[in-house]
Amino acid sequence: MGSKNKLKRFKENEQFTNVIQPDRETIKEGFSLKGNWASHFGNSNPVVLELGCGKGEYTVGLAHLDPEKNFIGIDIKGARLWRGAKTALEENLENVAFLRTQIELIDELFAENEVSEIWITFPDPQIKYKRTKHRMTNPDFLDKYKRILHPKGLVHLKTDSEFMHGYTLGLLQGLGLEIIYANHDVYKNEGSPKEVIGIQTFYEKQYLDKGKAITYIQFRIS
Repeated sequence: MGSKNKLKRFKENEQFTNVIQPDRETIKEGFSLKGNWASHFGNSNPVVLELGCGKGEYTVGLAHLDPEKNFIGIDIKGARLWRGAKTALEENLENVAFLRTQIELIDELFAENEVSEIWITFPDPQIKYKRTKHRMTNPDFLDKYKRILHPKGLVHLKTDSEFMHGYTLGLLQGLGLEIIYANHDVYKNEGSPKEVIGIQTFYEKQYLDKGKAITYIQFRIS
């Protein structure tokens, strides 16, 4: 993408009512929506996050499937989430927002028990050992999720990476956490939830065209 297009999208993000872009200083001093996301949406419906949302395809897809929940896509790359924000506005989806920030700040953006579900869709598996701290299901991230999730809150991991799937399953079992559902090939094995097989991102379709299996885990941290 050219720099002119990026600058245009950054400018449009500033005008979009469904895009929130707090800087680190504002977050550290006390983010105004923390514990108060109901005020942004104008209702107290459950809040669902998609972490590393990219172009926001999954965030928008989930919002269509369940209008009684509020969905927030989180990513640091504004030129990417622009696409999801624009689509949500064009389709009049009032239950969608996008938050441009680093995911490691998540527990400073949401209050205890404020989030009902977290979706992690096709994250970088960070296969090298020295990159373990960046894996989005590592123990440090799980601790952050636990701080903001409702006690019965769910975490969903959907990935094309057998490594990420196996790493996460092993970690959850080692920590004694509740694995509600696990599937190593959601399109071949029966029983996959509709929100798992009913939404496909651009990259997911490419993975499927290459014959890669898509895996899924649903679990609780509490």
